[in-house]
Amino acid sequence: METTSADDGAESFGPRQTDVLEAALALLVEGGDKGLTTARLARAANCSKESLYKWFGDRNGLLEAMITYQASKVRIAALPRVKPSAEEFRHQLAGFASDLLTVLSGPTSLALNRLSIGEAGREGAQLGGLLIERGRRAIENRAMRLLDAGRDAGLIAFDNRDAAFNALYGLIVGDMHVRMLLGDAVPLIADASALDIQAARAVDQFWRLYGVAEETNPNTN
Repeated sequence: METTSADDGAESFGPRQTDVLEAALALLVEGGDKGLTTARLARAANCSKESLYKWFGDRNGLLEAMITYQASKVRIAALPRVKPSAEEFRHQLAGFASDLLTVLSGPTSLALNRLSIGEAGREGAQLGGLLIERGRRAIENRAMRLLDAGRDAGLIAFDNRDAAFNALYGLIVGDMHVRMLLGDAVPLIADASALDIQAARAVDQFWRLYGVAEETNPNTN
């Protein structure tokens, strides 16, 4: 079956750059802001400082690339080019929900957000803006394209796409990310199995709000 290409929104990072970004994220998780220095990253990634500057520019450029790379892990898998079935589309929503929960609950996302919160209010602080633009907004744009595809296929219906996305995001995440940032354990996403159950539950709830019943679907054959 012919499909569309998967949508992760990632910029074109080569294998070597990906290795560097993984090393940078690991240093951030391990040592926070002070742990992420050019010298430490060059050693951890086994590359020169000159290569780091060539690939990412200054520190903000590196942080922007890190956030873009991290956000790209929340993917939209390929949909059939022909009208997808309700089951196929729900599977896409569940995959998005699972990826979102996995990324947000991981140590890397928590470290980035805690660092951003710690910088909030400081003159010249840019991490918060980068997290919004290169992280949250990039994920939001990909999810909205998925919602548009579902509406175009007659599977879901909404008047306000922003409201539909906010409902989906809220049903998936709830207050769990805030609780984890505060150090609370969240049993609903304690492991991969629990996380998938929460993702499926969120999609079921979203479908009750926006799903089009088959018998009223004008595109149903």
